[in-house]
Amino acid sequence: MLHPSQPITFRAFSRDFSIFNSKEELKKPPPQLTLLFFFSLFILCAFFGICILTFYPISHNSIPCSALSPSSSLSPITLASLSLILRDYPKQDEPTLSSSVMMPLPAHGVPANQNLTSVEREFWRQPDNQGYRPCLAFSLDYRKASAKISKEKRKFLVVVVSGGLNQQRNQIVDAVVIARILGAALVVPVLQVNRIWGDESEFSDIFDLEHFKKTLQADVRVVSSLPSTHLVSQQSIENQMPFHVSPMWIRARFLHQVAFHALRFASPIRDLGNQIARRMWIEGPYIAVHLRIEKDVWVRTGCLTGLGAEYDEIIAKDRESNPDFLTDKLNMTNSARRLSGLCPLSALEVARLLKALGAPSNARIYVAGGEPFGGNRAVQPLVHEFPNIVTKQMLARHGELTPYMNKPSVLAAIDYIVSLSSDVFMPSHGGNMGRAMQGHRAYVGHRKYIKPNKRMMLPLLEDRSVSDEEFRRTMQKLHRYSQGQPESRNNKFDRDVLAYPVPDCMCKQ
Repeated sequence: MLHPSQPITFRAFSRDFSIFNSKEELKKPPPQLTLLFFFSLFILCAFFGICILTFYPISHNSIPCSALSPSSSLSPITLASLSLILRDYPKQDEPTLSSSVMMPLPAHGVPANQNLTSVEREFWRQPDNQGYRPCLAFSLDYRKASAKISKEKRKFLVVVVSGGLNQQRNQIVDAVVIARILGAALVVPVLQVNRIWGDESEFSDIFDLEHFKKTLQADVRVVSSLPSTHLVSQQSIENQMPFHVSPMWIRARFLHQVAFHALRFASPIRDLGNQIARRMWIEGPYIAVHLRIEKDVWVRTGCLTGLGAEYDEIIAKDRESNPDFLTDKLNMTNSARRLSGLCPLSALEVARLLKALGAPSNARIYVAGGEPFGGNRAVQPLVHEFPNIVTKQMLARHGELTPYMNKPSVLAAIDYIVSLSSDVFMPSHGGNMGRAMQGHRAYVGHRKYIKPNKRMMLPLLEDRSVSDEEFRRTMQKLHRYSQGQPESRNNKFDRDVLAYPVPDCMCKQ
């Protein structure tokens, strides 16, 4: 699904006409685009499975794939040629998952040399993937349309993306979808300077630009800049995607898989992230927790920090000076907001949940995220229960992070890489990284992912009559089916392919 709540600016250029002439035209595409919209339905797995990967061999023969949603009435469709990937990786006999998708290090499994309880052993156990594998299907009509779209030289789409790293990634994915639907060439997206972090990184500073172009070259033409003939051509600007879009636009969600294949981090970032991940991984199984307790998170969510009146007053003042930061459910009380699951879990709440789910006290935990508001005081409850806590700063060697200290997007990318290789991942709050990690871990083998059920958990934490044992039993029951097992999207309104790749882009062999 497109992300209307996240600011994204489009500029469309054409020597003959403007792609976006008005908001009404955006909501109701012109007749000549109907066929292109129809084609968008066929591309739901175009990038997620750019190859059928390591799990089973691929050939150029027609192989049925059930990647389409069950509601689709389309006839069986066949696999597209993989000559692009084969050219990129000539030393390999056949394309593999790791050749186009960022892969985690192998899962450790249940430690054999530790005295673990049955609950602790279950905590480290990876979920059953139930036979789901990445799979891909291209239709003949889609490939025919691609021949023209991939050579488009008259229409161009310029996109300015905003927010943090993972929000920008989502918006770049949306831009690829829209460029494909409109049959336009995509100009390399512009990363807007984040007014909170002040990160001035450009696209090629964060992402592998040449890989992005090559992976998409059969589907959408990507150019580095507008040609000189278009610099003063007719153009139109859309500052905000509409909140209510047609079903044709909703189908664009099926292209989110570009985030795992075409959109990979630049080589220096990947190399450093992998080095830090190996240092964590080589010591044994570990948990990655995305602890979202930075200052800007408290300001944006409108929640109390749990650190006392002094800290809450600081957040309140910042929020008053930036009223546009908090835009959701303004009329809710602090308590109602928290009990509705709209606030990040504190370090204490994260610790209690991990303990209840069976994490042993000697478990190694990698904490992803920025500088916590309140410093050591904010994370102390987690450190008290799980002393073996590390961060990227602790794992990095002298000078490795120095070039990126003013590049929050790069630091977030390193967190992403290390978190992907963890045996267990848990976010303390929803958001773009959590959704991307959920889908990515599912796509590469359904690595364990814990999605906290905050609405059910928090009332129990506040009820002093609930014993630790009762809380433990309840948490294990609540999270039994939300720890990485294949979970179908099933066309639910609040689910997209980015977080739920089954069944649209994963199927059983």
